Amino acid sequence: MARVALENVSKLYPGNVKAVDKLTLEVRDGEFVVLVGPSGCGKSTILRMIAGLEDVTSGTVTIGQRVVNDVQPKDRDIAMVFQNYALYPHMTVRQNMAFALKLRKVGKEETESRIRATADMLGLSELLDRLPKALSGGQRQRVAVGRAIVRQPAAFLFDEPLSNLDAKLRVQMRLELARLHNRLGTTMIYVTHDQAEAMTLGDRIVVMDDGVVRQIAAPTELYDSPADLFVAGFIGVPQMNFFAGTIEASATGVCFRADAGFELPVSAEMAGRLTAYAGKPVTLGLRPEHIGVSESEQRGSGLRIPAVVDVVEAMGSESYIHLHTGNTSFVSRVDAHRRFEPGQECLQAVFVEKAHFFDTATERRIE
Repeated sequence: MARVALENVSKLYPGNVKAVDKLTLEVRDGEFVVLVGPSGCGKSTILRMIAGLEDVTSGTVTIGQRVVNDVQPKDRDIAMVFQNYALYPHMTVRQNMAFALKLRKVGKEETESRIRATADMLGLSELLDRLPKALSGGQRQRVAVGRAIVRQPAAFLFDEPLSNLDAKLRVQMRLELARLHNRLGTTMIYVTHDQAEAMTLGDRIVVMDDGVVRQIAAPTELYDSPADLFVAGFIGVPQMNFFAGTIEASATGVCFRADAGFELPVSAEMAGRLTAYAGKPVTLGLRPEHIGVSESEQRGSGLRIPAVVDVVEAMGSESYIHLHTGNTSFVSRVDAHRRFEPGQECLQAVFVEKAHFFDTATERRIE
């Protein structure tokens, strides 16, 4: 196991294209950290710099106690699992798993012992003599993971390893990877654009955008306390609803006046933070589950947003209700047994205590 640290790391491509900008990140020994963000945000580039597959333009990469900027990939004591499995088609599962150990001149008995233990762990024991073409997608991915495990590296790097699997297999493999980390306790760094993978796997999540880290936090903290509008909109399915408006302060209290035409009374706790924004534009953020709540759950101001139903997505145990008020569209997540019809006019109750406010100019959450 090993600590992995990046300090002021940047990566520039020809034409002064900046893929990563002054990244500082410490992955603790035995920690599972997930890099998440939209395509092109620099997350895979970071993984490749840790692995030594990309040169660092500036800054330092440390694995364990050693700066590895000038160390060859094979000498960094890491194992990488790729999106496309990268299995040798002419080799059996056993031979694929043994290949890296053979290059390192590990003895036959030790090699077979590691393969057997890893195959038992991943449910591959009955597949060791098969070729990759005789395996399903999920089995191939387990072989790719197993090939990394037998090396017993200081850290594992995963580059979107589940992207080629169908939805059911992705859920299954997520669980297997989580169990694997619990069992091995090895440092793992995982890249994905799928926030569901990030939220379910990571001890901490690094949210990236355009080569810059927006926030590093535990999954629940990211969801409950997003640092800015980007994180708030990226984390959560459906994403957070945003309403433009201004803060108004008077003798009777502080309220948010939405451009869409409704007003939101602000709690006494939040009023103190928002008074300085009186007359200024701010953005209100509300999670879909905090709109359309029942009256018994609403607690507080008695706010109702007048809205018209556009589309109803039935998801089984719950429904996503797409609505609009004025020119603003938003989504409510409600129990599936509550009935809504397209074109229906309704009043959507709001869970006021869960409202977030963002400075429209800086996009930072007001705390």
